[in-house]
Amino acid sequence: MADEIAKTPETNEAELTGATTRRRPKPDIMEISGRKLKPATLMMGHGYDPALSEGSLKPPIFLTSTFAFESAAAGKRHFEGVTGIRPGGSEGLIYSRFNGPNQEIAEDRLAVWEDADDALLFSSGMSAIATTLLALVQPGDVIVHSAPLYAATEGLIGRILGKFGVQWMDFPAGATEEDIGAVVKAAQAKGRVAMIYLESPANPTNVLVDVEAVVARRDFLFAGEAHQPPIVIDNTFLGPLWHKPLAHGADLVVYSLTKYAGGHSDLVAGGALGKQKLVDAIRMMRNTIGTILDPHSAWMLLRSLETLELRMSRAGENAAKVCAWLRDQPQVEKIVYLGFPSDARQQDIYDRHCTGAGSTFSLYLKGGEAESFAFLDALKIAKLAVSLGGTETLASHPAAMTHLSVPAERKKALDIGDNMVRISIGCEDADDLIADFAQALQAVG
Repeated sequence: MADEIAKTPETNEAELTGATTRRRPKPDIMEISGRKLKPATLMMGHGYDPALSEGSLKPPIFLTSTFAFESAAAGKRHFEGVTGIRPGGSEGLIYSRFNGPNQEIAEDRLAVWEDADDALLFSSGMSAIATTLLALVQPGDVIVHSAPLYAATEGLIGRILGKFGVQWMDFPAGATEEDIGAVVKAAQAKGRVAMIYLESPANPTNVLVDVEAVVARRDFLFAGEAHQPPIVIDNTFLGPLWHKPLAHGADLVVYSLTKYAGGHSDLVAGGALGKQKLVDAIRMMRNTIGTILDPHSAWMLLRSLETLELRMSRAGENAAKVCAWLRDQPQVEKIVYLGFPSDARQQDIYDRHCTGAGSTFSLYLKGGEAESFAFLDALKIAKLAVSLGGTETLASHPAAMTHLSVPAERKKALDIGDNMVRISIGCEDADDLIADFAQALQAVG
């Protein structure tokens, strides 16, 4: 998709002066005989032409800080795009703070999964979220969000943006359309509602948000207004395989690509994808503050995207087997797993929004911190580590780790208790994992 090499005999002067849109190596094959190709197929070559890189089957890593322009006119036009003088971003490669071949190929492939207009890569999931908020929120605005959110996201909204007069209001992840509407309406009275920010399922409680209800209430309350707050959703836990929020009316999706998309616990990355107008605004902010992903990590992400469907499918199958076993164990108080919806409301949201239950869930043990720690310390196959979505099974204690900074009263309200253990199932043998959990539960009592 990107300008991997300099002028070739087939390159025309219109391309060199930037008279076309962002130059692609050749039209990609997106369908065959009227059949639209699936993302799993497109991950193997979409956005990349080996002929532009000495015939290399896979994209090389482009470890360069700056790129040579084909002509002075092309350089001017590229900078017009980067600086916003001309909309749409750069039509060519300029400097690695703005774009690069590895990043652009990966962005094209990431957009395929959710049929998004465009996508952007970032140095981490939090840099994707922070850049998005900085691009779309103004001092004095109000952010409406579902609760709970990842602790760092809540801190960014409440503590950091709060310094600039940004306010926030929230509603429980499983709220009804009427309850969501009441919160949004109250937020309208406080100031300009910059966005409605969602996380579904919520981290770490695993409760789903009704995206369609949020869209319906937003459209009703802001009908005819010049500013309609975009709906932004963190889709890390289920996407892009089991949940596609853009198809349900969301405007922008953000990711910690460190998780399932990266999938090997060996890279840190973030993403944002969705409607072109929003992506363009976020790209301008990324260009300014330099939160783009580095080329080596983008190259590793390309490797991971090729097996994303295989890895997520295996992990999801394993999780279904493990959770079915765990819920019958005497040491277990409850399991919050999407395959066992807690009530009719969650079942309805799951049926309408999801194609799979995922592989990350919350396990509540009988007892408290001591029992949780005993269980975690006894694990032999599963690793005691934060994060999720890797090929290996991970287990952690949210109250004492990822959500330690959340005030005690808020943790209590959100059911983030001392007896909660968060588990992300990997690609090991399911029966081996069950054996590991069985012996670890013996340590609980």
